[in-house]
Amino acid sequence: MQVNTGQEDQKAGVPPRVADAFLDDCRNRLGIGIEGLMCIPPLDEPPGPHFALLAKIARRNGLTKLSMGMSGDFEIAIRHGATSVRIGSALFGARPQHG
Repeated sequence: MQVNTGQEDQKAGVPPRVADAFLDDCRNRLGIGIEGLMCIPPLDEPPGPHFALLAKIARRNGLTKLSMGMSGDFEIAIRHGATSVRIGSALFGARPQHG
């Protein structure tokens, strides 16, 4: 489940303030199993507080899978408990710019 930790309009995900209730609704009313959480912090903010917030929400809800961190911040994400990181640019180089 994606949590929009930066509450950015252009990004998907549930706001942190409703994450617990949304998880509860998925599990108990809809019967949807949620295995973990993911987030993509705002580019113009330090990622650590966003990763810490996601980890806190996960702990509260008994979730152990955390997908957070990309090529530029995966080390910080791992320190905050990431179990999956997205490091395509680190492996394959920057994406070509379109436009």
